Amino acid sequence: MEYTRLGNTGLTVSKIALGCMSYGSSQWASWVKDEDESLELIKKAYDQGINFFDTADAYANGASEKVLGAAIKKFNLARSRIVVATKLFFPVMDDMNVNGFTLGPNDPRTVNARGLSRKHIFDAVDASLERLGLEYIDLLYIHRFDKTTPIEETMEALHDIVKSGKVRYIGASSMYAWQFVRMNAVAEKNGWTQFKAMQNLYNLIYREEEREMIPYLIDQGIGQVPWSPLARGLLARPAGETSQRHQVDHAVRSYFDEKSAENDAAIITRVAEVADKKNVPMSQVALAWVLKNPAVSSAIVGISKESHLMDAIATLKVKLTDEEVALLEEPYMPRHLIPM
Repeated sequence: MEYTRLGNTGLTVSKIALGCMSYGSSQWASWVKDEDESLELIKKAYDQGINFFDTADAYANGASEKVLGAAIKKFNLARSRIVVATKLFFPVMDDMNVNGFTLGPNDPRTVNARGLSRKHIFDAVDASLERLGLEYIDLLYIHRFDKTTPIEETMEALHDIVKSGKVRYIGASSMYAWQFVRMNAVAEKNGWTQFKAMQNLYNLIYREEEREMIPYLIDQGIGQVPWSPLARGLLARPAGETSQRHQVDHAVRSYFDEKSAENDAAIITRVAEVADKKNVPMSQVALAWVLKNPAVSSAIVGISKESHLMDAIATLKVKLTDEEVALLEEPYMPRHLIPM
C-alpha cells in the first residue's frame, strides 16, 4: 500500500480508500453485502494496508456504519492509524425497505432529519458515533449542498462540532464548485473550520470536475477523494456488459444514461485496449488514470470480492505513459453536469 497526505493536512491516508456503501444489509438493496461477509472484506482491506474507510449515515439506513464499527471492534483495528470518514445530509430511516436517498424534502418522515441545519448536524453526528461505536469521526463530509439552510448556520455548526472534539476534519461531497467555494469563503471570513476534502464524482467518462472544481482544489491544497472512479463498474468491463448493481441501482442509470452511451462506449473500448496492452484488468487502467491526477489524495473503491480488493491494490504498480493517457482521454466529450 502507498500513503499520502489528505490535501495539505497532516492526515495520512492510503491511496485506496475502502468504500462501505455496499456493506450493511441486503434488505436495503440487493447488491449490498450482509454483516458477516462485510466484516471479512473490511478486515482483508485493513490487512492489505488500507487505513481509509468511507461510509455515510444513509448507507443501508445506518447499517453500513454499524458494520464498520463492528469490524473496528471485532478485529481490534488500530484506532490511531485508521481514518474513518462518514457523511450526513440524507435521512436515516427506521424501515430498511425505505431508501432515504429517494425521499424529497417535503416528505413528512424527513422533517428535521435531513439537510444541514444546526439541529440535524448535531443529531446526525451523535447518531453516527453511536452506530460506529467511536468517540470521534476523523473526516465528516456534508453529503450535498443544502439550498434551504443559510450557509452561515451550516459552517458555524460544523466548526462547533469540530471544536467539540467529535470530528477532526470536515469535507464536502457532490456539489457545484461555486457552492463549495462559497461555503469555504464564509468559513474563512468568520474564522471557522474550512473544508479539507472534496468527495466528487470523477472518472474517465465523467470529467466535468476538471473545469472549475479541480483547479480550485489544487490552488487551495484541498484533498480530492473521488467516488465511483470506475463509473459504477462500467470502466471495469467491456462496453455493453452489466452487473447486478447496474441493473437495479437507479443512480447508475441516472449518472450514465443512454444519451452518453455511445461516447462512453468509445472510452471504455480505449480502456480495454490499454489494459490488453499492459496485460492488466480494465479496472486497474481506469483507477490508475484517476490516481495520476495531482489533486487526488485517495480514490474510493467499493469491494464486493477479495479479488477486487487485490486488483485495486495492484493498481498502484500500474504506470500510464503520456501516450496511454492521451489515448484514454481523447474520445471524451463534454456532457451535462450530474444533477446535485
